[in-house]
Amino acid sequence: MTVIWHDVECGGYAADLGLWEELADDAGSPILDLGCGTGRVSLHLARRGHRMVGLDADPTFVTAFDERAEELPADAKVGDARDFEVEGAFGLVLAPMQLVQLFADAGERVDCLRCIAAHLRPGGKAAFAIVEETVAAASEQAPPPLPDAREIGGWVYSSLPLDAGLDAGTIAVRRLRQTVSPEGGLRDEVSELRLRMLSAGALEGEAEEAGLRPIGRRAIPATDAHVGSTAVLLGKES
Repeated sequence: MTVIWHDVECGGYAADLGLWEELADDAGSPILDLGCGTGRVSLHLARRGHRMVGLDADPTFVTAFDERAEELPADAKVGDARDFEVEGAFGLVLAPMQLVQLFADAGERVDCLRCIAAHLRPGGKAAFAIVEETVAAASEQAPPPLPDAREIGGWVYSSLPLDAGLDAGTIAVRRLRQTVSPEGGLRDEVSELRLRMLSAGALEGEAEEAGLRPIGRRAIPATDAHVGSTAVLLGKES
């Protein structure tokens, strides 16, 4: 995914920010943001005074993040959330936007959880946003949402969610991406993202294998363009 499509499809999402604010204010800095993208969560929390470190596998996202951070207490690094080393100990690790459901299987999720446990200070917390099967199934019957759109330099970028359905152990999300040039030329393509099915209970069980303990769940409400999700909260023993 390029920076522009990441911004169009993810940049305007704000339903989870209140929860991340609450957790960040309770945990204190520094905070690690896994799958940080171009900085949607990290830069928001940095503006509230938190020291943020982002991690993303895409170097173009990391570059955009650092350019946007300006004088904020935030920077990003290129890295794989399943196998990373970042200097320092964190009071909070966030994994928004179903990051953990992009991993291939439980083994990769446990690898990520072990890395998180190694980077949390005693008493630290981690939070994972996931979409569970019941929510995904309900979304199949929901009316189609409006497209996400953005205009940059006379170019219009529009991303319309087509459908999200259960398919062979995954949630398949398809979008129609359309680009309109300043002269009116139209180009479109269909993109597909697959999230592995995962329940909160399964993730909590995997966390215990990695040395973390379940400490609660929080609901993230649905929006006109996004289904609701569950934030699974995990803790490291003091």
